[in-house]
Amino acid sequence: MKLKIISNSKIIRDKTIFLRVDFNEPIKNGKLEDETKILAALPTIRYLLRYRCRIILAAHLGEPDGKKIAKLSCKPIAKRLNEILGGDRVKFIDEAVGDKVQKAIKKIEPGEILFLENLRFNAGEVKNDPAFAKQLAAGADIYINEAFSVCHRANASISAIRKFLPSYAGFLLQKEIYHLDKIRKPVKPFVILMGGAKIKTKINLIKNLENKAAKILIGGALANNFFKAMGLQVGKSLFDKESVLIAKKLLKNKKIILPLDVVVGRSNSGEVKLIDEVGKNDVILDIGPQTIMLFSSIIKQAKTIVWNGPLGAFEQPHFRHGTVAIGQVVAARSRGKTYGVVGGGETLEALKMTKMERYVDWISTGGGAMLAYLGGERMPGLE
Repeated sequence: MKLKIISNSKIIRDKTIFLRVDFNEPIKNGKLEDETKILAALPTIRYLLRYRCRIILAAHLGEPDGKKIAKLSCKPIAKRLNEILGGDRVKFIDEAVGDKVQKAIKKIEPGEILFLENLRFNAGEVKNDPAFAKQLAAGADIYINEAFSVCHRANASISAIRKFLPSYAGFLLQKEIYHLDKIRKPVKPFVILMGGAKIKTKINLIKNLENKAAKILIGGALANNFFKAMGLQVGKSLFDKESVLIAKKLLKNKKIILPLDVVVGRSNSGEVKLIDEVGKNDVILDIGPQTIMLFSSIIKQAKTIVWNGPLGAFEQPHFRHGTVAIGQVVAARSRGKTYGVVGGGETLEALKMTKMERYVDWISTGGGAMLAYLGGERMPGLE
């Protein structure tokens, strides 16, 4: 996909830029627990500051449903961004639109940032309200989208705002599309690795890429739906009825590879069982050693691989072995032998546990958006 990007600094020099970013980072007790997304957007921010732009920076945090919720304020993020950039460049304002914001925009100097409050405190954001979008655009000369993770959503700051301003893609958004296009047109053999829980969010990706894929490896709670569809016992494991119905239709696809064995357990201990040995009181929490060997052998033959979704309850130390082991193989094969792309919040969290994330060719900042783009779904933020 070709994007309209800022390749000529004359376009932006001394302009007021409305920059939509994705800084939806976890915050605990007023402090950021992660800043991956902030760091990813820095090249675009610094580029704009270099050319004396005034930046109106907008982001969302959580899902406040149009209400002001103190713990979902963007203020801690603005504070951290100011620390990263140094000096006193970032000015936070506790509104996103209105007279107060317009007055603040007129006061910002070239090379400064006005960080707006959480866009989703306003109902008009998720409703893609043109009136709200027009208010956001007021005072700006140019719009730049640097929020790939919400490009699959028709939000006012992603979609409707482009009716009011000349629009461009940021550097991160450009990189996301460049790397994901390599998955859409993969070097073969191409392997899809999927975990997580629900098939519904991943069905379009499977349908859109199955003809190009050599194998589709399924793990995590996602596999439980297939086991259930096959009439196998899953005990008290996580599954959902809608996904089971979808799994029944997908079982005909011989490219889909399911776990041979699993780890069942309850809290801090596990037992390896073949999939036909799972009992009615068991809970499947990880893939087993035979599955790790099988999946690893397939990944090692791949020239392109995309991974979305953990392969077990990786947040529990006793049940993260399968996810971490496969993550290590994906990382080890990337940057040369295999072109590796990983996406999704939990998947990235699991990948970090391998301490090998730097070896992966591309780590997407958008899980749902990545699935939507690779699945050929409508992307309002890219239109």
